[in-house]
Amino acid sequence: MLSRMDIRRFRPLTTIFDLGRLRALVRHSEMGMVFAGALVGIASGLAVTAMSYVSEQMHRLIFGIDGTARLSASQIDSKFLLMTAPIAGGALLGLLIFILARWRKKPMVDPIEANALHGGRLSLTDSILVAVQNLVSNGFGASVGLEAGYTQLAAGIASKFGLKLQLRRADLRVLVGCGAAGAIAAAFNAPLTGAFYAFELIVGTYTIVSLTPVVVAALVATLVARLLAGSDFVIDVGSFGAVQPADYVPAIALGAFCAGIGILIMQGVSFVEELARKSSIALPFRPALGGIIVGLLALVSPQVLAAGHGALHLNLAHEVTIPALIGLFLLKSVASAVSIGSGFRGGLFFASLFMGALLGKLFAYCAPYFADATLTPVIYAVVGMSSLAVAVIGGPLTMTFLALEITGDFPITALVLAAVITSSLVVRTTFGYSFATWRFHLRGESIRSAHDVGWIRNLTVDRLMRSDVKKAKNSLTLDEFRQAFPIGSTQRVILVDDHDKYAGLVLVPEVYANPTSTQDEGQKLADFIRYRNDFLQPQMNAKQAAAIFDKTESEALAVVNNLIERKVIGQLSESHTLRRYSEELDRRRREVSGEI
Repeated sequence: MLSRMDIRRFRPLTTIFDLGRLRALVRHSEMGMVFAGALVGIASGLAVTAMSYVSEQMHRLIFGIDGTARLSASQIDSKFLLMTAPIAGGALLGLLIFILARWRKKPMVDPIEANALHGGRLSLTDSILVAVQNLVSNGFGASVGLEAGYTQLAAGIASKFGLKLQLRRADLRVLVGCGAAGAIAAAFNAPLTGAFYAFELIVGTYTIVSLTPVVVAALVATLVARLLAGSDFVIDVGSFGAVQPADYVPAIALGAFCAGIGILIMQGVSFVEELARKSSIALPFRPALGGIIVGLLALVSPQVLAAGHGALHLNLAHEVTIPALIGLFLLKSVASAVSIGSGFRGGLFFASLFMGALLGKLFAYCAPYFADATLTPVIYAVVGMSSLAVAVIGGPLTMTFLALEITGDFPITALVLAAVITSSLVVRTTFGYSFATWRFHLRGESIRSAHDVGWIRNLTVDRLMRSDVKKAKNSLTLDEFRQAFPIGSTQRVILVDDHDKYAGLVLVPEVYANPTSTQDEGQKLADFIRYRNDFLQPQMNAKQAAAIFDKTESEALAVVNNLIERKVIGQLSESHTLRRYSEELDRRRREVSGEI
């Protein structure tokens, strides 16, 4: 039993972690958000360390490698293991997919989609499931990295924490960014890379208000990962002299070349996914089939297995022939496309770094040297690594800082910056998507980044409309209509037929402005009906409604429940729609600038 003195001793600690006090601190103080970011950074570092440890143990147990070697750099003599391990992983993953299809019907949301459409709301259960699936995929040798699982789990923890604190929409989105920043920072021992990954890919905007919590989360996660596991993701570029102005020309050319290859890789993954969808193979069986192909490729070279950490260092540290580079690049690209396309869970983050390094060395060996160019093949590998990663993943500053933090060389970083800007520009102008947003596009989503557009979808016609509308039957005569709606009683009346279906809209002033003499000529109420087939639906957002107002040139339109029943449920004016839309736009601008 604790004495009263012991209870008093622990009271400051319980005060700090009291949820109500912490909620008040975070909601009313920037320091509170910094403290929340630090807590998320600790959780992210622990999550990354735990996932990395489990993955390494799975590689050792399944493939029989020693305790210090990476899977993709190990010499595995057993052809049986190389062939059967990815198949077994695919079968296990297929079983998980089959169970989840019966248990969880909602599609899983990733951090980019959560921040773009749902205000940072992520399911922690779904995030854990994604991390488990990613571990199964990577642990059994599928050609995918763990970065997708890292960011999903860390962002899911951050979102759950933010929801418990009842954070505002903007703060919750930043906290999800803190989780992703911590995950990438811990994975690569690179806090700046993690922070800018969050700004460019997860939050979508950079503000002074969000800078501190995101950077703190990245730093804390890096420290936690270093304390628990250390880090060896460093590239020694050796001595090469000084970077000359002439060196920028081949670097920019390499950036453009990597952009084209990145587009082909993304389309290759989509092609495999489409091929799998059109086939008669059930979804739970596809990973096992993909595992067969990955296993066959691993028989040619084990370097295609898993993310490729060991293979990257192996190829950077040794001289490799041109045919070997070309062959390994083709094997890795096919293995990655088949792994993701067949249903293995993971991403192309590290795979794109590995393949980019191969392209960089290949470029150094094959391309004609420009006058006065002094770069070594390893430096070209670093430039290619960053350029291809930008083409596939996005985030030019993220990849620039990654090059800085893994090489520790500022002149090379300037060279990388020129190459990644070129790569990013070429991809944006010719293709328009990163890997994540391209897959959103294939699913029918219109988002191009994590920039918050969910509020537009929440600003629906159903929320904006007024339901107290004037309605009348379209069978009324003009005299009956005038008796029911005297001049000045209302601006417009919505007409319905005998089955209460929308029939059009009548402007009351037009009816009264008509000369009385024309009534003797057989004029009917039907002659005044407008917008018979122009109306709004409740699920439309403000932007869609504004487009319909602009097309019909109407000041107001009726709202019907659906296209089949066409029951009138309300009315919406253009002025009210544009005013509310402008108010929300201004609110988002003020949130970004830190005014609120």
